[in-house]
Amino acid sequence: MNQLKVTHKTHSRLRGKVISTKMNKTVNVLIQRKVPDPKYGKYVTRRTKLLAHDEKNACMLGDVVLIQESRPISKRKNWIVIEIAGKDTVILTGENKE
Repeated sequence: MNQLKVTHKTHSRLRGKVISTKMNKTVNVLIQRKVPDPKYGKYVTRRTKLLAHDEKNACMLGDVVLIQESRPISKRKNWIVIEIAGKDTVILTGENKE
């Protein structure tokens, strides 16, 4: 008999900044990455907002967190907060847009 190797998918981890804590046990995390423009090669900032599960409601606005992919918790929430990495000095709010 042949033994089948069981390979488990490694869950991806991302680092981002908490931009909203208004929901219970849920935080909104902003992920920013720099990618080169396909035509000109200049680096452009791309943003992604993800919902992550925060079981203890420990995250505060502006925290830098490490999130990991998980099973679907709700319709849009597929990530969980692994650790709070620190505080960010600049906090994004919708009120300061000019």
